[in-house]
Amino acid sequence: MQRKSTKDSNKQNSRTRPKPTSGDLTRRVNEWMRGRNGADALANAFVWVSLLLYIVNIFARLTWLWWLALACLAYAWWRMTSRNIQARTRENEAFLSHTGTLRPWLQDTSAAWREARAYKHLKCPKCGQRVRVPRHKGKLLVSCPKCHTKFDARS
Repeated sequence: MQRKSTKDSNKQNSRTRPKPTSGDLTRRVNEWMRGRNGADALANAFVWVSLLLYIVNIFARLTWLWWLALACLAYAWWRMTSRNIQARTRENEAFLSHTGTLRPWLQDTSAAWREARAYKHLKCPKCGQRVRVPRHKGKLLVSCPKCHTKFDARS
């Protein structure tokens, strides 16, 4: 029986097993992430807080700040890879409801500033619906789009 050399067996293995490509890596990552939570607003917020803490720590050089930044990053990774999607969705919805009025200012500060200067936001006295009216128009009779209650307001 003739024995094959290692060179011949390596050639044979390279023919049968394709080399991984970047598309293959993307496919594998997508398969691994299937059924997991992924990046949501709360995970993204923790990543940004972690980045901010790392930048502050460059100048402050505090060990506990570094550990806090690392913990924030680890929590964000844990959220993204968690398989308990229902619990992570509830937590994300609670986060979004608590940061509701702050979010437009964080996403696009200049647009939020223009909005605040051009319009006044009022609440309907009956249903609590938020109503936007133009500023500097004096006394207005505002009609709620939800419950159709009419009320007076100064803009």
